[in-house]
Amino acid sequence: MKLSRQSHCKINLLLNVVGQRDDGFHELEMLMLPVSIFDRLDFELAGGGIELTCNQPGIPTDSGNLAWRAAESFAAKAGVAGGVRIHLEKTIPAEGGLGGGSGNAAATLLALNELHGQALGQVELHALAAELGSDVPFFLQSQAVVARGRGEVIEPMAPLTALAGKSLLLLRPGFGISTPWAYQRLAKFPEAKTRPLGQADELARRLANGLLTKAADAFYNSLEAPVFDKFPLLKLMKLHALANGAEAALMCGSGSTIFAICPDVATGQSLGRAIESEFGRQSLVRVVPLPGEFTTVSA
Repeated sequence: MKLSRQSHCKINLLLNVVGQRDDGFHELEMLMLPVSIFDRLDFELAGGGIELTCNQPGIPTDSGNLAWRAAESFAAKAGVAGGVRIHLEKTIPAEGGLGGGSGNAAATLLALNELHGQALGQVELHALAAELGSDVPFFLQSQAVVARGRGEVIEPMAPLTALAGKSLLLLRPGFGISTPWAYQRLAKFPEAKTRPLGQADELARRLANGLLTKAADAFYNSLEAPVFDKFPLLKLMKLHALANGAEAALMCGSGSTIFAICPDVATGQSLGRAIESEFGRQSLVRVVPLPGEFTTVSA
């Protein structure tokens, strides 16, 4: 049996670190939005064990890959026999703060569950996803959510109507940033962890009921403090975007991607060209429509 799935990415309109948890993770609140840039995963039930291939060199094809670990966890939980071959076509860049690996893991759980006749229920899938990574539960669905805890507790939000008709420009320079490094370095910037809980709900409310220009000042990412200190280029790119047509801009997750929300596609494309002219060629320059809620495709 064969199945293909698309695996989307995400941005954080807000990432507020509010404390340290007893389990070693950070306590978070986030407003997360799906973005229509996709990886593709092809699955085939065959052989024994897990076989993973990828079109991009440098991407792990063993237990260092979240999709591989998702397949292993699913087989153990569902008690299924036989193996699976997975081919991953990567479009979403690694270490960009876009959640590509987490999305691959979620797509793997959903695909294997379908191939095995819905062997696991939604509660079991969510628990497996949360064990694999903090962002993985978000990717089991495809709408805007407020995420809490370490990111695994998600609450779907009403449509963010302020984003309707806008375009999203994604800019990733020629380097990535390790998520563990960004969180570890955050300890040197305690002022980035002083905002109280409630920021994500407030931003979601403002985006659902008002204009983007009235909400842009509420976009926030605690991890900008440590990352911009080490990589000032990213701060300069964000400020350039805000000064040249973007209605809002922020670093994606732990970086290194910067996103800019523009009034239309033409503005996003023009801004992308201007930033490359100012700061050099970027490894990713993409403009996609918002608000970003969609139905993922399987075949």
